Amino acid sequence: MPSARRTSPGAAFPPITRRRSELAGELTATAATRLLSLRRAVRARRVWLLATMARLGVLLIGSRIAALRAARGSWIRVRPLVDRAATGSAHAAAAGLRWSRAVGSHRFRTLRGALVPAFGPQAGAAAALLVATLVLTTSGLAAASVQGSSGRPGRVAVAATEAPLATRIPANLLVDPPTSVASPRVPAAPAAPPPDTSSGVVTAASSSPVQVDLTPVPPSERGALPLGKGMWLWLPDRVEGGDVDALVARSRQVGLTHLYVRTGSSRGGFYAAPYLDELLPKAHAAGIRIYGWDFPYLEDVGGDIGRAVAAISHTTPTGHRIDGFAADIETPSEGTNLTVEGVASYGAGLRSAVGDAYPLIAVVPRPSAFMLQRFPYTEATAAFDAIAPMTYWLNRQPDTDVINDVTILSQLGKPVIPIGQAYDGAPEGGRPGPPPPEEITRFLAAAEASGAVGASFWSWQHASPAIFDAIAAAPEFRWSAGSPEQLRPGQVRALQAQLSALGHPVATSGAWDPTTTDAVLAYQRRARLTPTGVLDEATVRLLLAPFAPPVGAR
Repeated sequence: MPSARRTSPGAAFPPITRRRSELAGELTATAATRLLSLRRAVRARRVWLLATMARLGVLLIGSRIAALRAARGSWIRVRPLVDRAATGSAHAAAAGLRWSRAVGSHRFRTLRGALVPAFGPQAGAAAALLVATLVLTTSGLAAASVQGSSGRPGRVAVAATEAPLATRIPANLLVDPPTSVASPRVPAAPAAPPPDTSSGVVTAASSSPVQVDLTPVPPSERGALPLGKGMWLWLPDRVEGGDVDALVARSRQVGLTHLYVRTGSSRGGFYAAPYLDELLPKAHAAGIRIYGWDFPYLEDVGGDIGRAVAAISHTTPTGHRIDGFAADIETPSEGTNLTVEGVASYGAGLRSAVGDAYPLIAVVPRPSAFMLQRFPYTEATAAFDAIAPMTYWLNRQPDTDVINDVTILSQLGKPVIPIGQAYDGAPEGGRPGPPPPEEITRFLAAAEASGAVGASFWSWQHASPAIFDAIAAAPEFRWSAGSPEQLRPGQVRALQAQLSALGHPVATSGAWDPTTTDAVLAYQRRARLTPTGVLDEATVRLLLAPFAPPVGAR
């Protein structure tokens, strides 16, 4: 009887659970009551109204199918996605599809059987189509909320502007609420364990593994300073006979972390592209950073800036760029058109061209009493990240000169990276011949003790083998792993300066404090390293690793 079928669908279909039977009964009774009221109200136009509602339902189904096809490419159902997410089994997905078809067919037959005797075949067909619209639309909305906008299974993505599914669809129209009893044909799966990320692979709920790249990489939002020990290159053909491989090998043997390579001048233009194309890939592969340097005469400030930007922007065929840039700002005796306005304009224009995150080093004369009266140190260094004084002691002593230079220039609030003498100073009034090894040793020791965070030497082509040996043997400015108690103050200061340059500001006091620990932890997390909060081997390697600094970042 129609009334019996409306009130007891569970008795006619034993495989369907009691809760689903009650839902089907409620759906049938509600639809029938609404259609009876509609028939009494509109009478002669009931068929037209039902047909219109059916057409609207078909249009709604079509729109949901189009949306789902755009997101995934094919029609999906709620139950198979739920089963697939819970068990990751293709068998469960197939069983869920059979379950959905069975329930849908049962409900349509129940309602149609109840309505046809009362309203005729047309009304019964329209009502059945209406119920199909409601059920399938509910399925489509639920599937869309599970599928998300990415089109990849296993990801839940609900738009922030949409109301949750439960507020958009009446509870009595949901095909299979998540809290309902599982179908007897598809047993409920146990809760999935949390993903294991220790191997770098996270398994999504869809049974397809999602690869998560946990490889440590240097954070590249800001460029790094040339800390450690370095050498300056002037004429490449006089450096290891022009052999780049020999240059890189000896740099590693000496323990150099960086090299300065001349890229051009106001007289010669930017001419280093071919040499950089060969040097950069090999040096970077060996963990050695390359900083370009240029001699601006400041006669054409715009041209000097443009040439510097050309060197900074130059990219090798293999995608390498220099790690930073140094401007050799000389005195009028060297031919420079040195004025306060000109040097300030050059620095400001260069900074504006390359952005706030690109590392710029100002190379300046040593601040002797004589030079302090003639050189605009404040204006010349204002736009730069670090200061590299040319501490050539000539006929004086290396330790007293470097202590003076670092002490005075540190007052400008920037890291100081002095350049030591490794050439014959006799033509400039110094002692004949390159400095002896003990002067190199004293220079490095005094520089670190006075607060410098790195050092370099002018120049490779002039240095004797004994100078290279002294640089290699000196413990100063050597980066090594260790606990805070094991590190020298100079090592802590260099670490603090580099962390500040990379975007983790900390005072360069040389004393390890909680702020230093926090900065190390923040860097390690950004670099995908194990956050130990100490200077471990992995952190040292990444802090010294070359990477292309951002150009134009603000």
